[in-house]
Amino acid sequence: MDWYPWIKSLHVISIIAFMAGMLYLPRLFVYHAPAERGSVQSQTFKVMERRLLRIIMNPALIVLWASGLWLAFSGGFFTAGWLHAKLALVIILSGLHGFFAHCVRDFADDRNIRSARFYRMVNEVPTVVMIAIVVLVIVKPF
Repeated sequence: MDWYPWIKSLHVISIIAFMAGMLYLPRLFVYHAPAERGSVQSQTFKVMERRLLRIIMNPALIVLWASGLWLAFSGGFFTAGWLHAKLALVIILSGLHGFFAHCVRDFADDRNIRSARFYRMVNEVPTVVMIAIVVLVIVKPF
């Protein structure tokens, strides 16, 4: 059985789940930042953020990396320049995911020091990086 299309499908599904979280979590931060500490609204955001991170984003990131590396090895793409650039961007997204996880912990402990404006700006980063990754994968410019 040829596993490549199945693993590729799993990879795309995990990308969709991961990116949904990467786009939604900072939007939750935008609304959580001005909420009064200890309020019902703040507590609700804490639950939403924690569940999004633990149930969707973390597993999706693990599957994304595992399936992506399998595809790269199986397809013999490690000599391709576009893959090197894509991997650099995926590392950036993974680092941003780590930053978001840190923010979830800060909000959970009522230690957030950043403004809603900050989170609005950070919310754009995953979109820009995602666009670059899609172009690299589809166009393969180098």
